[in-house]
Amino acid sequence: MKFINTRTFVAVGILSAGAYLLMMLNFPLPPFPNFLLVDFSDIPALFAALLYGPLAGVLVELLKNVLNYVLVGSATGVPIGQIANFTAGVAFILPVSFIYRKAASKKGMLLGLAAGTATMVLIMSVLNYYVFLPAYTLFLGAPAMSAPETKALVISAILPFNAAKGVLMAVVFMLLFLRLRPWLQKQAVARRAA
Repeated sequence: MKFINTRTFVAVGILSAGAYLLMMLNFPLPPFPNFLLVDFSDIPALFAALLYGPLAGVLVELLKNVLNYVLVGSATGVPIGQIANFTAGVAFILPVSFIYRKAASKKGMLLGLAAGTATMVLIMSVLNYYVFLPAYTLFLGAPAMSAPETKALVISAILPFNAAKGVLMAVVFMLLFLRLRPWLQKQAVARRAA
């Protein structure tokens, strides 16, 4: 990505603020534990990645989580939840962005969203097992779980939750994308001409 110009910087700021607001509108999915919350804050980050490049999307993910930590805080003083949210968001948006840049079509977007969901599910399953769940035990005093208990939680709750979250985000994003696709294509042409 080229050096971020003022227009891109402002757009990233606006999209980050929107992502933060969407992050605050989180909700649980009934079959999963209440600590697993869905929000649609990755959608503005995905638009940033498509419009201005992958780095812009990563910046939106970073800024929304920094805002969340500064304004809402963390029960532990350690931003475990924000780091997990940032990681999940980046794991979702980067594959979508890269695949859509190679195949800028509805089919390319669907393939990208499927790859983004699969990547997020895989990365978050591994990181929850090895990093995030142990960190909650260490910093929050959550009950320590044995390796089989942690594995069972990841397989029975975290993995299917991230799959459901990815599908929900993909459906909402596709509805928006289909309406905004002509505008996105105009923006891409304008960027190339600049």
